[in-house]
Amino acid sequence: MNWIVLIFAGLCEVGFTYCLGRAKGIAGTEYWTWMTGFAALYVLSAVLLAKATETLPLGTAYPVWTGIGAVGAVLVGIFVFKEPATFWRLFFLTTLIASIIGLKTIS
Repeated sequence: MNWIVLIFAGLCEVGFTYCLGRAKGIAGTEYWTWMTGFAALYVLSAVLLAKATETLPLGTAYPVWTGIGAVGAVLVGIFVFKEPATFWRLFFLTTLIASIIGLKTIS
């Protein structure tokens, strides 16, 4: 069950990076709406990470959490914000995914 909580925490991390990207370059009420979403998802992500580490080793949970967030942020950047999908970017993204799977497998 705590692996599901950890995955959801990582997805919240992706969500707050999305909100941060949407808040870039805007002002007024729309800016504060996105920043409120950022703050709420940031707190929820941290709380869920703390919950997951009640039974999962911190040395595994934290890298998996940040890895999910990093992979998700890169994918959101590529597919939503039209950032470049270069060979090296995708290569290192693949190695990051393999590392996350490896940590899950040995834990």
